[in-house]
Amino acid sequence: MTAPAAVLWDMDGTLLDSEKLWDIPLHEYAAKLGARLSPETRAAMAGTNIPTTMALLFGAAGLEPSTGDIRDAMAWIDLRMAELFRSDLRFRPGAEAALRAVRDSGVPTALVTSTERPLVEIALDTVGREFFDVIVCGDEVDGLNKPLPEPYLRAARLLGVDPAACVAVEDSPTGTASAVAAGCSVLVVPCDVDVEPGERRVFRDSLVGVDIHVLAQVLRG
Repeated sequence: MTAPAAVLWDMDGTLLDSEKLWDIPLHEYAAKLGARLSPETRAAMAGTNIPTTMALLFGAAGLEPSTGDIRDAMAWIDLRMAELFRSDLRFRPGAEAALRAVRDSGVPTALVTSTERPLVEIALDTVGREFFDVIVCGDEVDGLNKPLPEPYLRAARLLGVDPAACVAVEDSPTGTASAVAAGCSVLVVPCDVDVEPGERRVFRDSLVGVDIHVLAQVLRG
């Protein structure tokens, strides 16, 4: 078995069943703006960073927000999400065991998420900081967020590994596109949004049973 040089984990919708939690403040804030957040617009937000999400949110209301409007919306949503992360965060099926199995293998790991650092720190109280050698958050990539390759390239640089020798674990089209663009092989476990088949991606229904041997097979394609 040739193990991956590193395993790079997405967070929301992959390790944590948190996309449903994001639904709550996003729908609530859309209502504050006098709009309804359509399933299509919500799906387009999956895996994106906060500025992109804000553009979609205000766009759904037909509004051109000022910088202050966006700042106020982000602050409101972040506060609401912090409440939800502290009280209602749950692992996706098989995620905790998969994290532990990969950690026990000795292969380096990174968390690569579009969520910004303050919320990630709250989430890590559930996920466990001990599972990751490196953490790359959405506010730490100079605006070059998923679907651009920089989040995964940055994780690989910090770990000192070749991204082409890494396996990323993702759930969304945005995250998968980012990992593929970085040169990674990807284990795709869709959550709320379908991901199209394509190069360097292997699909699985859940993380149940995933270990370093399964991820080595993903690397081989």
